[in-house]
Amino acid sequence: QVQLVESGGGLVQAGDSLRLSCAVSGLTFTSYGIGWFRQAPGKEREFVATISFSGITTKYADSVKGRFTLSRVNAKNTAYLQMNSLKPEDTAVYYCAADPRGILLTPGYMYWGQGTQVTVSS
Repeated sequence: QVQLVESGGGLVQAGDSLRLSCAVSGLTFTSYGIGWFRQAPGKEREFVATISFSGITTKYADSVKGRFTLSRVNAKNTAYLQMNSLKPEDTAVYYCAADPRGILLTPGYMYWGQGTQVTVSS
């Protein structure tokens, strides 16, 4: 059974940092690209970041570029989204996802986690 479990969300103030984790089980982690998406109330799910099988290649949405960093530790079957300089507009439920095609910038991932809430107050 494939599981993706996000953690690390919470309530922070603007300018603070958070690190989200995505722990993956039930699949060969090194054969899957990992992506992060977010969805704010009343809005569509949007792409945040993605990372390749090896972790060498990453891509980011323009809205988070320079503030967020996606990494993975394959030995731990875990991906990390470091979020710095958080803004109120970053408030959303954040989801991690996995797909054997590698890097995807669209929500067509095969497996998804349940999400973790991030709230940034002004």
